Amino acid sequence: MRLWMIGAGIGAAALAAGYLALRPTGGVASDAAYRTAAIDRGQITASVRATGTLTPVTTVVVGSMLSGQVVEILADYNSQVKAGQIVARLNSDQIKTRRDAAAADLSQAKADLVVKRAQLERAKVARTKADSTVKDLEAQRDRTRAQLADAKRTFDRQNELFTRGAGAQQSLDSARTQVEIQTATLASNEAQIASLKAEIGGLDADISLAEGQVQSGEALIAQREAKLKDILIDLERTDIRSPVDGVVVQRQVNLGQTVAASLSAPELFQIAQDLHVIDIYANIDEADVGRLKAGQTVSFSVNAYPNRSFQGRVEMVRLGAQTIQNVVTYTGVVRVQNRDLALLPGMTANVQIVTDDRQDVLRVPNAALRFRPLGGPTALPAEAPTTRGGGNRAAGALRERIEEEVQPTPEQKQAIAAIFAERRGEGRRPIAGLSEEERRAAFRAARDEMRSKIAAVLDPERRAKFEALMQEGRPAAQDFAPGRVYILDGNGQPKPVAVRLGPSDGAFTQIVPAAEIIENTQVVVGGGPRGAEPAPASRGPAPRGPRLF
Repeated sequence: MRLWMIGAGIGAAALAAGYLALRPTGGVASDAAYRTAAIDRGQITASVRATGTLTPVTTVVVGSMLSGQVVEILADYNSQVKAGQIVARLNSDQIKTRRDAAAADLSQAKADLVVKRAQLERAKVARTKADSTVKDLEAQRDRTRAQLADAKRTFDRQNELFTRGAGAQQSLDSARTQVEIQTATLASNEAQIASLKAEIGGLDADISLAEGQVQSGEALIAQREAKLKDILIDLERTDIRSPVDGVVVQRQVNLGQTVAASLSAPELFQIAQDLHVIDIYANIDEADVGRLKAGQTVSFSVNAYPNRSFQGRVEMVRLGAQTIQNVVTYTGVVRVQNRDLALLPGMTANVQIVTDDRQDVLRVPNAALRFRPLGGPTALPAEAPTTRGGGNRAAGALRERIEEEVQPTPEQKQAIAAIFAERRGEGRRPIAGLSEEERRAAFRAARDEMRSKIAAVLDPERRAKFEALMQEGRPAAQDFAPGRVYILDGNGQPKPVAVRLGPSDGAFTQIVPAAEIIENTQVVVGGGPRGAEPAPASRGPAPRGPRLF
């Protein structure tokens, strides 16, 4: 019994010693080595992935404006058609009957117009004849007046002779008779003239009536011509024609089918105008739509050709949003050259839109951005202006890049060195009494002043290179976001460094040079004590004892 108790005690002591030897030590570097990777220079190609549908640039729906039975179909699926080509016909027997009746009515109206015009001409001739008769009567009246005047003179002369006793009674009576005859003749002429003038008024009324009938006949002809033209248009519409050059992609009518065009035109065919150019309507998430611009390069694949990559360009992003189950998307239109007609309407395209392509930029592995040490801070360290040793290292790296890429002359190098020395002296000024924002503002002002001084000592050609170099280090604020990486300090422990991050291609992310972030800087990407890698959930499993077997 005593030996058993001693054995049990020894076993318990061994278990305790094993647990103490193998339990986690709270992040001591000796437990496990940290893995690091170098910040290097290379290409960053950021992209947006989406799915979309291939759609013809222009699709024309061919319908019918008439109701009727389809008696002939002259185009089928995939048929190449030309503008104006007949693709189907409707029954036109009833319309042809209406056409013949309208043509007969038009002919009758034209014949009636001929009669009315003849009546008008006859009335005009009668009017002209009456005018001539009036003129003849007026001439006779004038002659009668002259004869009456002569008869009166003869009567006066015979009367004077008779009074003197020199004339005979018979001569006087004869002269008186001639006066009376001429007076009566003159009255007759006046009456005839008045009668003819009244008749001329009636003839004028007949002419006006005939002219009105002619105008009515002409209007009736115009009306019946319009009716006939309308019927001919309907007859022409029984021939269904393609409005564009293209290919038939849909046929929705069969031979013998009756189409009814009551409120809207029935759809018979869909014709794609030109499949050598085709569009992709891609569904772009609202989080990515701000990165898209017209002209960006697009690569995509379709299930029909899994080993082939197609190219296109962004044409536009439509402003109208679509919301489905609280997910907001926008339609991005991608224009594609389909020269070999391999792409067909309706295919699903897996689209990759290149939103940013940057060459020779500092980049950091994405694993460094995901790394979090065991017990490390959860919040980003505050960004602050670089000072002291870190600032000197960054300034030295910048100076080296200026000499390497700008290639200043010896005199310019000397002036630039003096500017950097002056900047280091100003960097030792006390800033303890300034707020965080004031320190940032002071740092930006000093940085801009130093860059202006350097640009001033360079010639125009080197100044342009310098400005391009500085533009790389001064990106737009909306293109870069704050981030954090870890570097190893002098004790081999991870130290957080606040950084500015640019676009990412999934494996690498662009990083803005900073005091401790330059080319070849080693950043932590993994390793360290157990638990250093981020857990998949916020709460990890309960700690276990050591495994002894």
